[in-house]
Amino acid sequence: MAALLVSPGVAPAYPNPGTVSGATWVHDPAMIRISGGDYAVFSTGAGLPMTTSTDRKTYSAAGAALPNGVSWASRYTGGSATALWAPDISYHNGKYLLYFAASSFGSNTSAIGLATSTSGRPGTFVDQGTVYTSSSGSDYNAIDPSLTVDAAGKWWLVFGSWWSGIKMIQIDPSTGKQLSSNTTRYSLAGASGGIEGATIFHHGDYYYLFTSRGLCCKGVNSTYWIAAGRSSSITGPYRDQAGTALTNGGGTKILATHGNFVGPGGESVYSDTDHDLLVYHYYDATANGAAKLGINYLNFSSDGWPYVS
Repeated sequence: MAALLVSPGVAPAYPNPGTVSGATWVHDPAMIRISGGDYAVFSTGAGLPMTTSTDRKTYSAAGAALPNGVSWASRYTGGSATALWAPDISYHNGKYLLYFAASSFGSNTSAIGLATSTSGRPGTFVDQGTVYTSSSGSDYNAIDPSLTVDAAGKWWLVFGSWWSGIKMIQIDPSTGKQLSSNTTRYSLAGASGGIEGATIFHHGDYYYLFTSRGLCCKGVNSTYWIAAGRSSSITGPYRDQAGTALTNGGGTKILATHGNFVGPGGESVYSDTDHDLLVYHYYDATANGAAKLGINYLNFSSDGWPYVS
């Protein structure tokens, strides 16, 4: 399949998500395989709900990663210990690392937290406290975390929503928290038109920064779309296919509204044994705008630009 390139004035023919069934009502999904081999999708919601599958197609509700939430979240959520957002899940050094956010709509008094588990199963995650925070006086928003390990084995956490855009800090692999010897907060992408839900994926010679652009959380009125830029260095600068810097409003469109699949975003990337996957939510116009799980193959063209199939 050829790369999906968008020409001015031409509406692209985006592929539909792969067929999934069962408990697929999710928002901001992140996928991994947990102990026993099941696929697990973590998502925004009370205690970070989990839905699991044996075949990546049929899903069953499995409970929550943190059913009682975390006590420190209340100061950021307006009183709830369980109203947690935008999980990121990965496996390193014998543990599942679950990053997540605590905040409230329209506020940047926010925090990123970390919980760990040896099995990845519901209810087994142990709170490790906050990783990074923002306040009303900050020019950034500490939500939507995503961990990446670069080609040299260094750990990085990308995050951010609106305000001044997407940020990144270096992480200490021994703690999962910010590396004390590098307290730099890197700026990777500006907030022109709305931006959040960032994740970085290393492929070939480049690091690819995927982001959600536009407005989420409005059902069939959502305007989310998924954009990408790339850089030979994880710290940037990231540029889109036209060469425009993401810090200057750039972003190559990867997936957008088509047919009944409205506002795709909240994406993550998972490398399965058979293929790289773009995992995201969309709003189903046939189900009153319910947020549902979308999965597509993530491919790269001969000149190194991502597209979905």
